[in-house]
Amino acid sequence: MRAFIAIDVRPNDEIKKIFEMLKESKAKLKLVELDNIHLTIKFLGEIDESLKENVKKVMEEATKGLKPFKGRIEGLGCFPNLRNIRVIWMGFHDNGETLKIANYIDEKLVEYGIRREESYKPHITIARMKSAENKEKVLKVIEENKNKYFGEIDCNSIKLKQSILRPEGPIYKDLEEILL
Repeated sequence: MRAFIAIDVRPNDEIKKIFEMLKESKAKLKLVELDNIHLTIKFLGEIDESLKENVKKVMEEATKGLKPFKGRIEGLGCFPNLRNIRVIWMGFHDNGETLKIANYIDEKLVEYGIRREESYKPHITIARMKSAENKEKVLKVIEENKNKYFGEIDCNSIKLKQSILRPEGPIYKDLEEILL
């Protein structure tokens, strides 16, 4: 199964406004469904279902002693760069909790054959760019919102999610939830 570990993000009005601005750009974008917005902590890729309990155990260890915390959604940017936009993201900032969780999980899951990340930068992917058509309009949206504050979210749990790919868009199914 294709899986990842994430914190759910409930879209507020400010986030919805950015989605509307990107839609109005008429660029070739694949926007993330509003119900599917999340902060990825670790993308696991294809894993055997038998690993689920081990992943859950690592998630529990990674969050041991952590209390619910707040994260700020701030800034709009893209990967890999403004000349070659592939992913459009919103910045995510906290007091280091997410990085701590992600680093622990990344290190421990290597024992189960899951590849380590080169680096982790907390962000919320909101769209993927499919071609350069109307790129200048997307660049304008990014420029106008590169330092914008989109609000706060309550981080009360992390979830192991299954991603079921479909032509009309993925379905994300919660498999495990670890409360903070």
